[in-house]
Order: sequence, then structure tokens, then C-alpha cells
Amino acid sequence: MTGAPQGILNVNKPSGPTSFDIIRLVHKGIGVKKAGHAGTLDPLASGVLLVLLGQAVRISEYLMDLPKTYRATVRFGFATDTYDAEGTPAGAERAVEVKHDEVESALEAFVGEIEQTPPAYSAVKVEGQPAYRLARKGAAVALRPRRARVYAIRLLHFEPPTVEIEVECGKGTYIRSLAHDLGQVLGCGGHLSTLERTRVGAFSVDSGVSLPELERAFEAGDWRELLLPLDCGLTDLPAITLHIEDEKDIRHGQAVRIDEDRLTGAAEPLESVIWAWIGKRQRSA
Repeated sequence: MTGAPQGILNVNKPSGPTSFDIIRLVHKGIGVKKAGHAGTLDPLASGVLLVLLGQAVRISEYLMDLPKTYRATVRFGFATDTYDAEGTPAGAERAVEVKHDEVESALEAFVGEIEQTPPAYSAVKVEGQPAYRLARKGAAVALRPRRARVYAIRLLHFEPPTVEIEVECGKGTYIRSLAHDLGQVLGCGGHLSTLERTRVGAFSVDSGVSLPELERAFEAGDWRELLLPLDCGLTDLPAITLHIEDEKDIRHGQAVRIDEDRLTGAAEPLESVIWAWIGKRQRSA
């Protein structure tokens, strides 16, 4: 592979660094001019962070539309101003006397199209500024509720005052807000304690590249082997095989009639591409 790098790095981000810290690491390690990501992870959060290089930056909107899966730990007893463990408690700690079936019943109300208010400490713009900047200055930040889609929630572990849940959702869903709202519904307060994004579409945390692995690849100069092709980000879109004459017409900006029976899905599932890539990586290790 030669020329300017382009493709997708599925990075398994650890808790601690920001998403932009990872981008800076990639800039430094590769020297690439164009790099971005498809969906921010808070510093507290870990898991799948899709880093896009070169022309892959142009498909970020498609990747951000993919469904996401999170594994989260919610701590009951008190809420915080940031809705997570990094914030200041919003009041005295309360006794937690919730039952397993009460939590499951409360979670059911958050499945489907829901109204959700983003945390004041978020990147949502208020008068042209990220809300978190205003909140850090002590300004009162009132954000409007927005629509979010939650496909499924599962209660994985119940050990008060903490519970572990798995959430499948669409873009723009704040798991911090969900944790806060769950605590409000149960009447005991709550906040997000840990968060891992385990999947974005077919990109899973199991196939992600750890930071130590990424740094070693930069030092060894074989980081290109970790790059997934740009096409992997588009396999959810319908595809069509063109006749050579149609291809010429499209290249010249002319209209082409598309028959529905020629419209198909991707030729090969993304997960099979990813796991073939992982196998190659392990064999060369």
C-alpha cells in the first residue's frame, strides 16, 4: 500500500484519554494530515473508537448512523452534576432499596423512541459554545430534550448499589443521561460509573486495536496492516454492479436507470472481513 494512508482504524480506547488524544497519537505516529473519528467517547468511557484516515473521513456520517452497543455500570444512591462518576454529587447519598424486578420494569420505559435531555457537561452547542464550557464557568445550562432511539436494554448484573446494563441504541443517545434518569425514576438517584462501547455496527471491541498494539505498530512501521479498507464502512448501504456502459455514463455525470433486481447488499459481510484481517494480524505477530 503506497501513497497517503486512507482507511479505518478500529481502536479499543481505554478509559482516561479523550477521543482527540487518540487522534493526536495517530497524527504523531503516522504523520497523516487528515484524520478524524466517527463518534466521540468521553474520557471515562472505553471501547470502540473508529479513527478515519484520508478519504475515510468523508464517510463519518454513515458510520455515526450505525447502531451502537454499550455496557454500562450505574451506581445508585446519588446523582452528579455531570451524570457520571467524574462529577460532583448533587446531594447527600440516599439509601438504596430497589429490587431486581423494579429495575427491570424501570428500564423497559427507556426502550423505543424516547425524550432525553443531554447532560449540561456535554458538547451540545449553546449559543455557539459547547455546553460543558459554560457549565465549567458556573453558568446555568438548560438544554432542550431531544429524541433518541433505544433498541434494547438488558439488565446483566444486579448488585445494589450498582447494576450493569447493556444498551443497544442509535446515534445521539447519552448513556449518562439514561443512568441519571433511571436513578430519578427509581427515586434513589443514580449516575454512570463505567462505560464501554462494545460495538458500532459490525465493528466490535473484540476486533479492536489496543493503544499499546497501535504504538508498537507505529514504532515498527507496520501500522498499515491494522487499517481496514474504506469499503468496510459502507457495507450497510445497498450496492449495485454496473454494466461497463453504465459505469462510463456515471463517470461522465450522466443519469443511469437502476433496476431494483440489480440492487443488492454487500457482497461479503463486514464481520467476516474484519475477522479475516484479525487472523492475518495474529499469524504475522
